[in-house]
This record gives sequence, C-alpha cells and structure tokens, in this order.
Amino acid sequence: MKLINFNFVTVALVFCFTSSAFAQEDPTLFLNRANAKIAKAMAFKTTWDGPTSGPKIAAQKKSIVLIASNLKNNGVMRVANGVKEAAAVAGWDVFVIDCWGVNSKHAEAFSRALALQPNGIVLAGIDANEQPKEMNNANAQKVPVIGWHASTRIGPSDGLFTNVTADPKEEALMAALLGVVDSNGKAGVVVLTDPNSLYAQSKSNAIAAAIKQCRTCSLLSVEALPATTTADKIPALLTSLTQRFGKKWTHIIGVNDNYLDMLATPASAAIIVDNKIEALSAGEGSESAYQRIRSKSIQVATVPEPFGQQGWQIIDELNRSFAGEKASTYTTPVYLVTEQNIAFHGGQQNTFEPNNGYRAEYKKIWGK
Repeated sequence: MKLINFNFVTVALVFCFTSSAFAQEDPTLFLNRANAKIAKAMAFKTTWDGPTSGPKIAAQKKSIVLIASNLKNNGVMRVANGVKEAAAVAGWDVFVIDCWGVNSKHAEAFSRALALQPNGIVLAGIDANEQPKEMNNANAQKVPVIGWHASTRIGPSDGLFTNVTADPKEEALMAALLGVVDSNGKAGVVVLTDPNSLYAQSKSNAIAAAIKQCRTCSLLSVEALPATTTADKIPALLTSLTQRFGKKWTHIIGVNDNYLDMLATPASAAIIVDNKIEALSAGEGSESAYQRIRSKSIQVATVPEPFGQQGWQIIDELNRSFAGEKASTYTTPVYLVTEQNIAFHGGQQNTFEPNNGYRAEYKKIWGK
C-alpha cells in the first residue's frame, strides 16, 4: 500500500460529509477531501465522546437472552463477550442462544428466548425485519429488544428499542475513499457483498455510489457472494474477473473481513499478488485482518468496529429501557486501520479496543 501524504491537508478540509458531496467534483478536490476524511478516521480520539449520564443499575437482578447469528463470526462472538462482561458488572444473568449461521433457526431461537421470560433480548447479527411475528410478540410482552447489526439504521427502528452499530454507509465510504486515494484517483474496483444481508447490501451500495462519483475511477463489478460461500470457489471467480478486466482492476473491497479471509488461501492470494490488486475491507476488524495488514499480506486496510465497547453499550441501552428512559443512540466514529496506525487502539492484540476509558465511563453512569 502506498503511504498517504496528509501534509497538505488543512483543518478547513476536515469536515463531515456523505458520498454525495463528491458528485461532479474536480478530481483534485475529490482527492484532497478524501485525504482529509481518511486522516480524520485514522486519528481516532482518546477522549470519551459517548453518554455521560443515565440511570443507575437497579438492585433487582435482570436476565438477558442474547440470540447470536453465529458465534463463529468474530464480530458476533466479541460483542457477545462484551455483553457478558458488562452484564457481570451490572449483576445480571446472560443466556446465549447460537444459531450457528443457519438463518432458518432465527425464528425458533427467538421463540425459545421469549419462552424463558427474560427481562430483555439482544439480537446479534440477526435482521429484526425478518422476524416480524417474534418482534411483535416481544413488544406485546413488553420485552425490550436491543439489536446489534439488526437493522440498516442506527438507533430505535424496526421494533427495536435501539440498534447498536457503526454507520454502515460511513464505513463503506471510508473503504471506497481509501481505494481512490491509494490509486491516485484511478481505482478499478470489484465489490464483494452478501445478497442475503440487508446490512451488507447497504454497505456495498454505498461503496458503489462513492466509486461512481469519482470521475477517473471505475466500478467494475459488484459480486454477490453469500456469507456461506466457501474459499475453494474464489479462485475461479478471481480468474474470471482478471480475464474480464485485466489491468483495469486495481482494488477489491469486501463489505467485511470474512470476504478477505476467502482471498487468503494460496490459490486466491497468488492471483491477487500476480495481478497487483489491493484488497481492503469496509468493516469488522477481525484478528486475521489485523494480521494480514501487519504482515502486508493481501489486505491493506479494514474499518473495524469496537465490539467490546458495543457490548457494554448494549447493556447500557437495556438499562435505559428498564428505567423507562430513551435510548442513547450513541454510535462510535468511523475508524480506519492501515499499517500506519495498526499499533494503536488495541491493534497489538489484533482488535479495535478504543483507548477512551469506556468501561470506567459506563460504570460511572451505572453507579458501579
């Protein structure tokens, strides 16, 4: 990956915008603003910017059921661990139901969760819109449901008390902009996405939109690959893409690190290396992704989420619901990890662990 020169970026250029701000823009200005956005995302703040007030933890013990889409998924597993860690501080019990990556198990697991008569339910990686009957039953029984990646929207939505997630469109925009900057505005991009996930599709749509708005870039293809796709099917796809696009193809962007795991097999990696294609991810921040970035093998960047912190937020949001208060709707700023900043914010442990004191801050709110 090329080192990005941020020296020319002025404070005036560092501001929040959506991908639409790039429409019909001069290529030089496009690159300048992209560099500013990247610089801001790589310099993650060490000060707490989340909630500082809220209800204390009640003396009465609560029981929580967390329904996990697949505990073999790095993000789901780490969020579940964060929930259990924070719940232990609160003095609550957590029961976990794993759906093992089988979508047809979601409704059954939700019904099992409700049968346990918990005080609250967490949907981790399961789309709330796909469970209308169960969501209605939970709402009728006044059991608050907190989502993690359970909707494409942040905050209260789709029957959820709130949905805890990073902004998928911001994550996607960051990955797209890095591809543009890394290619000096001449990116030829292939996007890998999951057709069975609305969350993944919202990311791939945002990546595609940002690339299309770069006058000198090309969106070559959006490949729909279910999350259950096995790595042995990838070499044939990569060979076909190289035959179709040749040297026009410079970057491959996965909506999450799982897709780049598929590229890491010897057969796929050889195709990527031989064709000098840069690979990056628009989300997650798995241990394997950190290892690839550090070793400069296949992957050049990821846009990780702070899974442990999100687990603590889920417990905080549940506590707000129990107290009859509104959700905090907090979301962490987007963070970009490359070889240049991988040593910070948990990078040495191959994860995104913000150095912002979130545990102490939530304990202060809860009176613990």
